[in-house]
Amino acid sequence: MMRARNLTHSEPRSAHTEWVWRPQAGPQKALADCSSTEVFLGGARGGGKTDGVLGKWALKAHRYGAHFNAVMFRRTTVSAEDAIERSKEIYGRIGATFNEQRLRWRMPHGGRVAFAYLESVKDADEYQGRNLTDAWVEEAGQYPSPAAIDRLFGVLRSAHGVPVQLILTGNPGGAGQHWIRERYQLHPFPREPRILQRTLANGAVHRIAVIPSRIENNRFLGDDYINRLHLVGSAQLVKAWLEGDWSAVEGAFFDCFSNDKHVIAPFNVPADWLRFRSADWGSASPFSIGWWAVVQEEHALGSCSLPRGALVRYREWYGAASPGKGLKLTAEQVADGIIARERDDGRLAYGVLDPSAFREDGGPSIAERINQRLIAKQMAPFRAADNSRVAQLHSTGRGPMGGWDQMRARLIGEHGRPMIYFFASCRDSIRTIPVLQHDPDRLEDLDTKSEDHAADDVRYACLSRPWLKSPPPRDAPRDGYRPASEDFAGEGFKTM
Repeated sequence: MMRARNLTHSEPRSAHTEWVWRPQAGPQKALADCSSTEVFLGGARGGGKTDGVLGKWALKAHRYGAHFNAVMFRRTTVSAEDAIERSKEIYGRIGATFNEQRLRWRMPHGGRVAFAYLESVKDADEYQGRNLTDAWVEEAGQYPSPAAIDRLFGVLRSAHGVPVQLILTGNPGGAGQHWIRERYQLHPFPREPRILQRTLANGAVHRIAVIPSRIENNRFLGDDYINRLHLVGSAQLVKAWLEGDWSAVEGAFFDCFSNDKHVIAPFNVPADWLRFRSADWGSASPFSIGWWAVVQEEHALGSCSLPRGALVRYREWYGAASPGKGLKLTAEQVADGIIARERDDGRLAYGVLDPSAFREDGGPSIAERINQRLIAKQMAPFRAADNSRVAQLHSTGRGPMGGWDQMRARLIGEHGRPMIYFFASCRDSIRTIPVLQHDPDRLEDLDTKSEDHAADDVRYACLSRPWLKSPPPRDAPRDGYRPASEDFAGEGFKTM
């Protein structure tokens, strides 16, 4: 078989070998040599990721023959067209045959390489009866959560000694940017490959290889491509695609969120400040609970001050499972957790909870079960939160602000001063809110497939204490004696 080069590159060949592909020095070579069970290869656009995986699989299929069985996954098979075409340039030259209907290669020594879609956990479950040695998830940033991807670990097995491997490739951006950045520790974006370790519940160590790729690692792309990347859109997107910057967020729903403005160092909250809590319930998905204090009077804080009426998130609890056990928490356990965390706060004024927790299904609701324990400890029970998301305009063109508008208004604040702040210890809200994306089908709402639990919890808090900027001055009379809204009064027109 070949050990080879990209087809577009010319170099001397021996009389007996046609070089079809070989890894470029850098990320491609690191991937070809990597044996870790999980690999993330990503960064800037044009870093040679697709070629790297296709080439690695050609080498591995040659070594393990018919025992090699690999599948590339994307959210739609249509999105895999470029990878399929590139595979034809490589695999077709080495004698593999392609089945157009099944989108599957039969490699020269009997191995298999296929292209398939993976959109949900249900799609991953359809592979549970199969034995794959290798899986590749391309454009992993398109997945709002890693749930479907993680399920693939259950199909990676080999009875013939083939080392199994899951490879994820991707660029910054998309609904999954936040979990990829955290899982592979991409902030700041590393310069060199590195190995991360994750200790499993049984004590075993899972090794993860993180291989950063940049445009300069691909010597077959020139300055023209780099110049075109400068034309793709906003400064954030250019930085993300050109430099592999995983802190840059393109199209963020809350593009007004700033760590510099909204995240503050914890301090002792004055005892006379009103306090309350908000919560988004989740059983299959994470729950999020936030504790808030309302600034009573202008409060000096270092070189700045917090304005009267601002909300301060001084504590949060985020999760769905008992540490190390993988067990969902019951409503009673969540109530006990609230009681333990709130013991030294004094009595809160109120609590607001996701309205879905108040639904009864043949027995006491989640909210009732939580409230029973809170009331028994003389702590403020939850009431159903206002669940409005976007503003519902009246025929007048005016209407109440939706939850996202309330949240955004507080983030923007007035006169350059926000009306909402987060203690730096509230890591999950700080982690997830800035990277939330717009719903592509309803731009005024956010994408609910993303990790929006903390944002929902904050939205309930903001709606429980609506805030508006200072009203603008009343319009001056336009003709010296009557307001503009009365211009047509008495002339056959109805004033709105």
